[in-house]
Amino acid sequence: MARRSVLFSPGDQPALMRKAPGSGADAVVFDLEDAVVPDRRPVARDAIHEVLTDAEFDPECSVWVRVNPPGTVADADVANALADASPVDAVMLPKVSDVAGVERVVGLLDEYGVDAPVVALIESAAGVLHAEDIAATPRVDAVAIGAEDLAADIGATRTDDGVEALHAREQVVLAAAAAGVDALDTIHVDVDDTDGLESAAEFTVQLGFDGKLAIHPAQVPVINNAFTPSEERVDWARRVLDARDEADAEGRGVFRVDDEMIDAPLIAQAEQVLDRARAAEQR
Repeated sequence: MARRSVLFSPGDQPALMRKAPGSGADAVVFDLEDAVVPDRRPVARDAIHEVLTDAEFDPECSVWVRVNPPGTVADADVANALADASPVDAVMLPKVSDVAGVERVVGLLDEYGVDAPVVALIESAAGVLHAEDIAATPRVDAVAIGAEDLAADIGATRTDDGVEALHAREQVVLAAAAAGVDALDTIHVDVDDTDGLESAAEFTVQLGFDGKLAIHPAQVPVINNAFTPSEERVDWARRVLDARDEADAEGRGVFRVDDEMIDAPLIAQAEQVLDRARAAEQR
């Protein structure tokens, strides 16, 4: 399943929620947290439930719901927005600081019969330090980094190059890789900065993330493009794997493609390129 782009949509805006899947995002997140002021959360819960249970709502992408953090109003979110609703593809849990918070919400999901995996959003120093355990928690099948809240938590200043969050981002990538789940990178807050987003998304790919969060539909194609291997890259990967098969038949462990010596790490990269290309085509 491709998760190149994950687009947030305010939970109290039914028209936007219905429109969001048309953005081309691999996943859309109906948001009950940051995108909704507290006084409108009851309205948002009802709106999300109505959209999810509408037989005419037939999105071509994954649909997630972001509830509020453990220990706040997540109980009401699950009870009123998700219970007895059409299945959602994932529940995003913000401000996850430890395994106990994940388990608490998973217990709520089970209580209300919501059979969905959890995407854990790590946005604090404690969350980063516990990222390995969080990523390995049952029902978690992706972890994401929220650099804005993280910067506030540790007293850092956000910069264009994001150096203040680089260690945390890599920690999340490593935790996800160790647990065998997806890693999603933080948002790009300037929705008009297309060039900056393009550079940021390309760097996100280089860091090893599987996708990136988006806050505006205009960001989706830029992110998708960054996470979709180019034809040249796909061609390279196919030639590497073809040469690998020939080398295996001849009993050779190392071989050459385009004057480049290929060994196991580059073979793994080639396989990842083709996996991403296939996922993008299926989307």
